Amino acid sequence: MEKKYFVYMLQCADDTIYTGYTNNLDKRVARHNEGKASKCTRARLPVRLVYCEQFETKSEALKRECEIKKLHRSQKLDLIRNHEEDYFEKISSNK
Repeated sequence: MEKKYFVYMLQCADDTIYTGYTNNLDKRVARHNEGKASKCTRARLPVRLVYCEQFETKSEALKRECEIKKLHRSQKLDLIRNHEEDYFEKISSNK
């Protein structure tokens, strides 16, 4: 089985945006909400997954994570908003 890598953004309870990387997205988000994944999110629970990208290699994912972390908050919010629009557009076209 081929491993996939993900870069993700979480919206925390205080409205901050957390960016991370993982090879198991569901498990990682669950660990964040258990307060066991990051000191940063532990104090800002609950968190909600608002964005993710999938990559074939770990190095691609880590490079993208670094790029996203360098963005200003407004740019991250634009990325999230565009991602949501694409997602809902795909769902609508599949009906």
